[in-house]
Formats: sequence, C-alpha cells, structure tokens
Amino acid sequence: MEFSVNTFSASVMDFTLKQKPAKLALFLRNSDLLSGNSKFYQLPISPKRRFSRKIMDFVPKIVAVAEKKLKNIEGVSEELNSIASQKLDFAPARRRVRSAFIEAQQQLDHPLFKLAPLGIRTEEWFETNSKGFEIFCKSWLPKRDVKIKAIVCFCHGYGDTCTFFFDGIAKRIAESGYAVYAIDHPGFGLSEGLHGYIPSFDELVNNVIERYTSMKGRPEAKEVPRFLLGQSMGGAVAIKAHLKRPTDWDGVILVAPMCKIAEDVKPAPVVVKILTLISNLFPEAKLVPENNLGDLAFRETSKKKMADYNVISYSDQMRLKTAMELLKATKEIESQLEKVSSPLLVLHGAADKVTDPSVSKFLYEKASSKDKTLKLYPEGYHCILEGEPDERIFTVLADIVAWLDSRCTGVNL
Repeated sequence: MEFSVNTFSASVMDFTLKQKPAKLALFLRNSDLLSGNSKFYQLPISPKRRFSRKIMDFVPKIVAVAEKKLKNIEGVSEELNSIASQKLDFAPARRRVRSAFIEAQQQLDHPLFKLAPLGIRTEEWFETNSKGFEIFCKSWLPKRDVKIKAIVCFCHGYGDTCTFFFDGIAKRIAESGYAVYAIDHPGFGLSEGLHGYIPSFDELVNNVIERYTSMKGRPEAKEVPRFLLGQSMGGAVAIKAHLKRPTDWDGVILVAPMCKIAEDVKPAPVVVKILTLISNLFPEAKLVPENNLGDLAFRETSKKKMADYNVISYSDQMRLKTAMELLKATKEIESQLEKVSSPLLVLHGAADKVTDPSVSKFLYEKASSKDKTLKLYPEGYHCILEGEPDERIFTVLADIVAWLDSRCTGVNL
C-alpha cells in the first residue's frame, strides 16, 4: 500500500468544507464494542470540553463505524486466511504472519518471484535503535565471486515492508554487483511500533540515517560508493535524509516520490488547523474515508491480486497523526527542493494517480544537482516496479542498474 497526499488532502477538504459528519470517523484502540462479527470503536464524549463549540462542530456527531472486514486471499488455505486475519497492531503478530506466508509468497507467478536470480546471499537481523525499537534489517549480496561495486540502501513506502516485492527487486540489483540493504520503518513490516503509526516523520528519517550509518561499517560496504533508493513515501524519507546529511550519499534514486502536494488539492490552512487539533488529541485514531489504492497503483489486475499476499502491509484507514506528519513532511520538503544537491535519478509512471508525476518534474527542475535525470514511463501507474507488464518492470530495473553502473565506473571491477 502507498500513501496519496493528493487523495488525503482532497478527502479532508471535502469533509471540512461540506461539514458532512459521515465523511469522517475515528477508530480508537480501546472503548470497543462487539456486534456479531463486526467491531465498533467509539470516541469518548468527555474530550469535547477541550474544544470550542466552533471547532467541535467539525467533529462528527456519529463516530462509530464498522471495522474493515478482511477479504479472503485467493489461492491459499482456510488456515492461512485465518492466520492473515489476526490483528497486526504489534510486531510479534506481524512476524508470525509473515513466517506463515513465506512459502506461498515465493510461489507467486510474478516476475520478481519466479525469475529471481539464484545465488544471492541474504541475511536478516534486528537492531535496536536509539528510541528502543527493534528494527528489522535485511541485506542482499551478489555471489561470492562478484566484486561489489557500491551499496544501495532502500526506504520503503507507506504501509509497505522490505520483505515482499522488494525482495525480488533487491535480488535483481544485487545480481548486477551491488550490496543492497533495507529496513522496515518503525511501526511497519517486522519492526516494532504500532502498525501504521508515524508519530514523527523526522524520527522516521533519523532512524534511516542511524541504521544505514551502522550498515556502512559492514566489511562489504567499506570504501565503495553509497546510494539511497526511496519509493513513494520512502522517496520523501530519502530526500529528508539527504537534506540532513548532504555528503553521506553518492547519489539518490527516487521512484514515484512523495515530495509535494499538487496545488489543486492543497488543503486550506483552516483544514490543517482543525485536523492538527484533532490529531493531537487522538493521534492513533484512524481516519476514513479510505480509497482502494491498489486499483490506482497497479496497472495489471493479475499483479494487483498478488499484492494481497503482502499480508503484513498496513492497509487500514490512516491514523490521524500519521496523516498530519506526512502532510507536514511534504510541505517541508517542497520548501527545500533547491537544496537537493546529490546526483539524482527520478523515475515515475506518467499515468500515476497516487503521487503526481508533475511533482517529480517539479523536483527535477528545482533540485540544484548538476547530475540529475528524470525518466517518465508512458501509461505507467504508481507501482512501476511491481504492478506493470513484465517488460516494463525489467526496463525500470535496467534503468536503475545502468544509472548506478555509469557512476561506479572503475570501482572494484
């Protein structure tokens, strides 16, 4: 799953400006009610006293909604569907579910799985970050007789993990002579933290800097060029990591990055103020309406169905604090794009309706990088590395490797 700043902003504006209570509902982790097979969560009444009447008029009068019922995953047993349906708020449950689905995932008829190169050395481990969270880490190294040209460190998108589609992407890049590293952000995938919750985007970025600084000390990562690869929200993470530590990387690769809100859906200041107030009171609450981003992100229907096997992805309604942090991050990034100075490769599907390709053009034009490349893929949707026809997926991967190769000439070859 990926986050759409445009979709979220438009939804917030629609709710606030039209003042239709049914447009917004808040999920809380406690005060829940059971009714048959459905679960309802209710917003406590007492917090209303903290707000003025004017502000609280924007808060729905009815805030109980049915929890989204998980659909069955086609092609797996009833037992696996039962395992996938458990609550994934915390890391131990996500880790159990992922372990149960590894074999089923590897048998998918998707080029990233069925055509994955053999002999790639992989390693998985956990590191405790400075905030005390266990962070899942993974590496993919080329065959032992292949010298490493450079390292590539990956930042995944909103709701995603580095253990599903990216596993096939990383193996392809590693096959070409690169050491690839990835982590699951706190609150996502196999890392600790409340599922789908980003209390601070800056802390997310700091965790990336911290973890990859540690990985740069590994034997295979020393004295070779270092590149940062970010996808969708991970593109925003990568940009902010570069802005905080501009000399740490020899290049940045961005795939359908989230880095600016399109002008036609930018929320009014009053909208942001109201949602900020509510998110400060109920940061972990979930916001609806929810859009089915899978239909927008994957061009091929067959591949969209395979995304259901990414069972530890966060596909529920977005938490209020998370939404506000992502809006805040895009605003900060937009104001600093001219400070992007690293060698830059930006890749985007021209028909992307999740993150606007015109925003990538804006980034390309504003960045002060002397070495910058923009590639737009005709008819391409958001997930150009996962949801396109096979030929397109391999074209994008080849473009990434070719760009890396041209900047690693003579390095350990």
